[in-house]
Order: sequence, then C-alpha cells, then structure tokens
Amino acid sequence: MVIVLEKGIAEENLQNVIDHLEKFGFAVHKSVGAEHTVLGAIGVKPGFDIRQLKILKGVREVYRITEPFKLASRTFKSQNTEIKINDIVIGGTEVVVMAGPCSVESEDQVFRIAKTVSESGARILRGGAFKPRTSPYAFQGLGEKGLEILRKAGDKFNLLVITEVMETSQIQMVAEYADILQVGARNMQNYYLLKELGKIDKPVMIKRGMAASIEEWLMSAEYILSGGKSNVMLCERGIRTFETYTRNTFDLSAIPVVHQISHLPVIADPSHATGLRDKVIPMARAAVAAGADGLMIEVHDDPDNALSDGPQALLPDQFNDLMNQIKNIAQVIGRKI
Repeated sequence: MVIVLEKGIAEENLQNVIDHLEKFGFAVHKSVGAEHTVLGAIGVKPGFDIRQLKILKGVREVYRITEPFKLASRTFKSQNTEIKINDIVIGGTEVVVMAGPCSVESEDQVFRIAKTVSESGARILRGGAFKPRTSPYAFQGLGEKGLEILRKAGDKFNLLVITEVMETSQIQMVAEYADILQVGARNMQNYYLLKELGKIDKPVMIKRGMAASIEEWLMSAEYILSGGKSNVMLCERGIRTFETYTRNTFDLSAIPVVHQISHLPVIADPSHATGLRDKVIPMARAAVAAGADGLMIEVHDDPDNALSDGPQALLPDQFNDLMNQIKNIAQVIGRKI
C-alpha cells in the first residue's frame, strides 16, 4: 500500500501512522518528496481494511499498489530517483557516460584508456576485475589487483569507478574500491546476492538478465530496495532472442517503459547489447534519444588483442566521435552530456 501524508504533518502524527502499520505487520519505507511524505507498506495482509489507516490524523490518502514491484513503482514514488555521487547525479538532466575496457588487463592498459575516455567526457570508468565467462578456460580477471588498478586510474583522471561483484563474499572487497557495484546479467536473479547488496551504502546497478522480462528485472531491484536502500539503477544490455545478426537483441523500448512504471534511473549498454563495434554507435545514439539516463560503453585501444569482448569495443577516436554526436542529441531533448 501507499499512504500519502498531509503536507507538513507533525512528527508525532507521522510516527503514529508508522506505529500502526508496524502493529499490523507491515514493513514501512518512507519517501520524502517536495510536496508530500509517502509511506510504503510492504506485506500481504488478506482482508486488511485500509479505512483503519484513512482515519488516522495526518493521512491524506491510502491506496493499494497493484504492481508486484512495490518500492520500484511510480505509484510509490512519482519523482525520478536521482543518485548523487560526489558531483555526479545519475537520473537527473545529465546523461552520464560510463566507459572503459571490458576487462582490466594491466595497469598501463587501464591508465591509457581511462585518460582517453576522461578527455572525451566520460564521467565513470568501467572495467571488470572479476569476469564471469561462459568458458572456464577464458580469462577470468585479475581479482583484487584489478580493483586496485581501477581505483588508481579513477583517482588520477577524476573518474568514478563501476565494476561487477559476482558473489556475496566479494561485496566488502569490491565496495572498498568501487563507487558503484554492478550486478551482471547472469546474477540478476541471484537473490541472496541482491539481499546482501541491500545492506550496503554504495549504489548498485542491475543488468537485465539475458531472458528476463521487465517485471522480473524490476523485482530484482525490489530485493535491494526492500533492504532500505534507494540508490539502485537498472541497465538494459540486450536480451537473448532467435536473432543471430547481433550478439543480443537491444530492447530499446525498455527504456521508456521502465521510466513510465518506475522511478529508477535506466542505463543503456549498447556494447553488450549488439556485440559488434559498428552497431554500438547508432544504438548509443538511439538510447540517448529514447531517454536513457546513462550509457555504458566499452573502449579499448587494441581491441584485436583484448582478453575479452574485443569485437564490441570502440576505438578511442570512435568513442570521441560518439561523445560529440550524443551531446547534440541530448541537447535536442533537453538534457546534457
């Protein structure tokens, strides 16, 4: 349920409403907006009479949320969630670009790429220290050494760092180095991992599973939100279909759909979505036009010899061209890069 409170409600009346909800067995989540404070009451109570809440002092309206994703729903929070990290706001007017190599291969490699993406206007450095690979014989990442390299490069070139966490035992380690923790497509429904991520203060980005519906994707975000954290963003990275001309099928329509039904920021990853370098730039342009709050782009200065996903990585000059193009697109729709 959503309980909309009167503007300027007294603190004792607010606490009284919360006490009543908890007495009835609901978990309570508070959202403070510009005009009103809203309480989300989470829990299934068959036959519960909402009039028991409507009569309480300071309650303006009570209504049920029909979507299974309660806290991620626009019904619970009508204003867009803005995730603030230092001077960067994800979910605001700026389309935030995350760029870097698929995998951390060496310190020299990461520093070279971090320098070039920073100069082109990227705000966040991406790179994998732990790499979940289909083949057990493929490069699996440098582990904590890779995290150290990412942090050093981010600090040197004034970039935030985003990287993937694969299991619960890695959370604290990754959180020490990264500003944003990424949940990969294969882990979108690893609910134990999501529950643990709901206990930390770092922002989390959830990539859409390879065959996940939008509702399932939002339910994954719900696991983190139900832990009391609001700094969650979603990433559309393509879904698996019968099509073979691209690595995945980029569900561009997911961006406006999610924005309509949820308040969470949506990032687009055209690199993983298409898997082909020449398709990344047009799909990145389309994602900005569709309203994406950010882009995640793979960049490599020697993709032919990359240890993972070289065919989908842009060369530095291509990335620079893309940044110039999307600046113009963003301006047309009232946003900025």
